Amino acid sequence: MTSQINFDKLFKSFNSQKVLIIGDVMIDAYLWGKVDRISPEAPVPVVVVNRRESRLGGAANVALNIQSLGAKPILCSVVGDDNKGQEFINLLKDNNISDIGIIKSSKRITTTKFRIFGNNSQMLRVDEEVSHPLDKEDNLLFIKKVEDIIYGQKIDSVIIQDYDKGIVSKELLEKIIDKLNELNIPIAVDPKRRNFSLYKNVTLFKPNLKELRDGLKLENEIISEEELSEITNALLDKQNMRIILTTLSEKGVFLTCNSRDIGRINTLLPAQVRSIADVSGAGDTVISTAALCLGHDLKAIDVAFISNLSGGLVCEQVGVVPVDKERLLNELKSINQ
Repeated sequence: MTSQINFDKLFKSFNSQKVLIIGDVMIDAYLWGKVDRISPEAPVPVVVVNRRESRLGGAANVALNIQSLGAKPILCSVVGDDNKGQEFINLLKDNNISDIGIIKSSKRITTTKFRIFGNNSQMLRVDEEVSHPLDKEDNLLFIKKVEDIIYGQKIDSVIIQDYDKGIVSKELLEKIIDKLNELNIPIAVDPKRRNFSLYKNVTLFKPNLKELRDGLKLENEIISEEELSEITNALLDKQNMRIILTTLSEKGVFLTCNSRDIGRINTLLPAQVRSIADVSGAGDTVISTAALCLGHDLKAIDVAFISNLSGGLVCEQVGVVPVDKERLLNELKSINQ
């Protein structure tokens, strides 16, 4: 349960926010079909495809979540100068999201994740991607694009959505983090291993448990809350972060932060009991909700509670989908009655 918050007022305020999203984008391609036999060629099911669908994925799914919550997303990324790159641009237009921050590169392909579903269950995923860093020329172009948007737009918060596909670089982070802090713009980060130690002086850091272990090169499993508390407290101090929100799938989220009134907080916020259909994209929803809440001076535990609830909602649907704003608002009001 959260503090005394006027949720109607909070959610209405989202409509005036502008969020810059920087990171790796992709197409989530779905093949839906029916399975009623095993292949004679190998012991695998045969999926007879009856429907195909392409959706915005990666950092673009974060943009969809920001839009679904009522705010305006500005998406910055690099796609390939290929058919999938044009399909990605078309998907942005179909969803009324600007492509002002998108660069096409002839040196990369557009990341595409193909998910194959048989009888409404995911059978296989096939990834088509490059993960090497942008070359020097593309990196300089991308950094300038991001800087132009920061200086040219009134940005309320920034999300760095890092999928280790090469878009987020050390040079980019060194250029923008200090500037964003000078402008008092909250920075929310969804990290991966490659740049894990470079995220210093950010407002909110949201790894999942695997990303935390990979980023810190931990060999042992993190089992207890005490272990998690010790690890995240050390990370908070070392990288000078305000909030670490570790997502724990069906267990909820673990909050580590410096509170202005009661000092250091380490607490587990359990997930609401739900019928889970698919956890894909839940992390995107969590960080999107958190970034919007950060702009309203909410207590960290309230940011964590609202974000945790939003991530759980999207797990009830198959595939990567944005959160339903009205449903989230109604659940929050119901829980806090």
